[in-house]
Amino acid sequence: MTADEVEALFTRDSGDYVFARWGRPLAPVVFGVEDDTLSVIKGAIEAVSQLANISVAETDPELGTNFIWFFLTEWSELLDVPDMDRLVPDLAQLVDRLQKVDANQYRTFRFDEAAAIKACFVFLRMDAHLSNVPAETLALSQVVQSILLWSDLAFRDRSPLAVAGETTILRPDIAALIRAAYDPVMPGAAHDASHALRLAARIAPMA
Repeated sequence: MTADEVEALFTRDSGDYVFARWGRPLAPVVFGVEDDTLSVIKGAIEAVSQLANISVAETDPELGTNFIWFFLTEWSELLDVPDMDRLVPDLAQLVDRLQKVDANQYRTFRFDEAAAIKACFVFLRMDAHLSNVPAETLALSQVVQSILLWSDLAFRDRSPLAVAGETTILRPDIAALIRAAYDPVMPGAAHDASHALRLAARIAPMA
């Protein structure tokens, strides 16, 4: 992966380079799924966290849980969740926007004083498309897209996953990038594109 390719994955539609990684252990909780699916999600979280060398904890000392998943059938269900409007600002406007564009997924992040990720909320509306996606593929895709603050344009044309035989796996180049991003010497957040050069330099020895 070249520096230009890395830069593109963190350059937003506005033209700004914005990178952030988690600055604390993941403390996940999942709502709206059966136990079988829950175990699949936990497995995906553990696999990606091991790749990033970040811990998974039972609780976050500040927030209790910081990686929260909601599975829904309709976006309007969010309006009935107690205190959801405290977690997601302008909730009614967000629900209206998601309904208008017929979205089936949405992620939002919270950041600490160093601009590193401290929380992520994953919302999945199980429409016909998502319902046909294997649970393992859906879980891995969502964890990968939550482990870093990717550009809003990243993965629009190409998935972070690949098919190997009958198994869906994380693309090797994306796996190498995640490992590089969590190198202890790298910053938790960056807004200068020169950061992409540093990432690319760390990816090459991993190939």
